[in-house]
Amino acid sequence: MALKDHIKNSESRGQIVPVTRPQTHEFQAFTTNLEYARKMITAGKNLEPFQSPVIDIGDFYRAAWVQAVSAIDHWFHEELYRRVADLAADNTPSMPFQLTRFELPLSMVEEVRQGQRTLAEAVGEHMKAKWANASLQNPRKISEALKLVTEEDVWAKAATQLNAWNHGRTSMTAKDVKKQLFDIADRRNKIAHEADLIGGNLTARRPITAADVTDTVDRIERIALAVAHVLG
Repeated sequence: MALKDHIKNSESRGQIVPVTRPQTHEFQAFTTNLEYARKMITAGKNLEPFQSPVIDIGDFYRAAWVQAVSAIDHWFHEELYRRVADLAADNTPSMPFQLTRFELPLSMVEEVRQGQRTLAEAVGEHMKAKWANASLQNPRKISEALKLVTEEDVWAKAATQLNAWNHGRTSMTAKDVKKQLFDIADRRNKIAHEADLIGGNLTARRPITAADVTDTVDRIERIALAVAHVLG
């Protein structure tokens, strides 16, 4: 069940669901990218009655899985860039420790000194150059990135928020949330880099269903919403 459906059903039972979607450009792009994934799932389901040796419907679901992981990877990147630029512009003593240690090339430092660009512009540009190719679908790398913008224990607080949205029916920990995302990204890598083939077999691929990938898209959405809630 998509989170938006879960919210709607909860509201119909008279429950208050404290879910607020970020209205930032970054999160709206993330939502749009997830909708592309959901459209691929719908296309696959509509074509299932016409399954043939020529068409592997599972490929629609694999494409949706990869698209959903790309969506959260892209969101983490864009969120990192925006928040770092904002923090650099504020230049406050409360800046996260890891960001205070972020190093700029001397050429950029000189450009800032001469007024050719602002500190926020220099930091933002160098941050993008350094992190552009980082795998922000991997929980370990995500943790490293988030330390640049917050001192909060993001994963632990995200787990607490997910449990609250589930009305206490779950008791997830930071480790559980990271494990969910790691497993999702691992399957994405098998699809993207190994054609989702079962080890040692050149033709047989891992099974995948519309339900599998729908659950995955929904999990990604919930994790991103929880992290966004923690970041504020």
